Amino acid sequence: MLLQLTVGALVSAINIGIHALVTVVAIAIARSIGLRKTERPRLQLMGVMIAAAAALKVAHMLEIVVWAWTYHIVQAADPGSDLLYFAFVNYTTLGYGDIVPVQAWRLIGPLTAMNGVLLFGWSAAVLFEVLRKTLDHLADVKAPGFSWS
Repeated sequence: MLLQLTVGALVSAINIGIHALVTVVAIAIARSIGLRKTERPRLQLMGVMIAAAAALKVAHMLEIVVWAWTYHIVQAADPGSDLLYFAFVNYTTLGYGDIVPVQAWRLIGPLTAMNGVLLFGWSAAVLFEVLRKTLDHLADVKAPGFSWS
């Protein structure tokens, strides 16, 4: 059990690092797009949100691949199992149950899910902050065609 917790903590830390890096990139992208003067503030806002969400989605995909790679290394599932799929259903907490971990690694699924829930919440907070900052900027510069109503 200690090995499972240690591996889970290590992979979670790696994924938190990935997410932190991509968050910095997503915020930089949002700032570069969101702080421009525009004649079309609604399109600008959409562009900012799409870019930030796409960057964060890339982070989640990389994090799932890290989990799948870990499953492969520790042989967490029966040979021939689709480990990327297994990582996806664990990370997203979907958990179909059609692939289950081997007995020696039965905590790997919940550890993956806990990591996914944390990072999805982080992404939601980042997207909300990007939206808030962009709306504040558009209101401050009184972009043509922009209003709260």
